[in-house]
Amino acid sequence: MLVKLDDSITEIEPSFKIGIIHYTKIIVTSSPQMLKGRLQLFQEQLFFEMDDKPVNDFAGIKEWRALWKKFGADPNRYRPSMEAMYRRIAKQNYITPMHSAVDLNNFFSMQYEIPMGIYDVAKIQGETNITIGTEETTYVGLNGRDNTLKNIITLQDEAGPFGSPFVDSARTAVTEDTTEALQIVFLRPSLKIEESKKLLESMASMFTQIHGGDFKTNILNTNFHTSKGEL
Repeated sequence: MLVKLDDSITEIEPSFKIGIIHYTKIIVTSSPQMLKGRLQLFQEQLFFEMDDKPVNDFAGIKEWRALWKKFGADPNRYRPSMEAMYRRIAKQNYITPMHSAVDLNNFFSMQYEIPMGIYDVAKIQGETNITIGTEETTYVGLNGRDNTLKNIITLQDEAGPFGSPFVDSARTAVTEDTTEALQIVFLRPSLKIEESKKLLESMASMFTQIHGGDFKTNILNTNFHTSKGEL
């Protein structure tokens, strides 16, 4: 497995960085009650917090909206995924459990105020390139719609685009049959490298506590553009 960060991204935002976690030998199941409880409690607390704090005032959301604009996309029309979740929660339309991998991915995304995606490695064809989408960059998303990702960061393999910090494709979705997964963490540009490494290690450790298996982490940025298969 090979993951590359295109120069076009770091030319626009030199501090841009992507966290990568590669999981092997995992077991995805219905979420344990502990995870369901934490997910529900976090959303309830967030709902009450948003009584006094607008969604756009959360530091991570503010930073990602600014980044969205730098790449030429409209954050009011195509929202970063964690912002979309926050806005659902503000209406008490809470995120319902799906399975352990997606639920934990959503929990991390909401907790750290960053977009995240998790993908079934068996469904990724060849190397993955992280680049900026064009008018031709489209896929059927997990939202059930055809999505065009012009000016939005996308993950693309040999079969085409499959992921983004906006919405992921149905093609590479993790299911309870997944045993090897790629988790992409769209880190805040302001987060330092050492802090980013600690965050990835913390996420991966909690993920494998629930799913078993092994993990390796890496960060792609302006100084390090390619992560190879042994990740």
